Amino acid sequence: VQLVESGGGLVQPGGSLRLSCAASGSIFSIHRMGWYRQAPGKERELVAAITSGSTNYADSVKGRSTISRDNAKNTVSLQMNSLLPEDPAVYYCHAVVASTRSTWLQVWGQGTLVTVSS
Repeated sequence: VQLVESGGGLVQPGGSLRLSCAASGSIFSIHRMGWYRQAPGKERELVAAITSGSTNYADSVKGRSTISRDNAKNTVSLQMNSLLPEDPAVYYCHAVVASTRSTWLQVWGQGTLVTVSS
């Protein structure tokens, strides 16, 4: 199973970006998809996650971010608005995937860099 991210890059302060992630490979079902980020010198942290019934956001992005999922396409997207100086990081897509009825995997994407600068 692979996750491929897209959508990172340079954004002006106060601007918006949309990150997308597509899962491919031997997928029976996907329980949870989400986005984490890691800034230099800091630990990787959850940004947002989505299951079939709920969403979860870090306090730092709550109210200015929206995570969405297309189950038919095995994709997840993160729309972030009003980007702040503390948002730059490498953003990683994450998924909890069942490759068979009884085999669960945690999968990470390769990461996409988000830079906030004027």
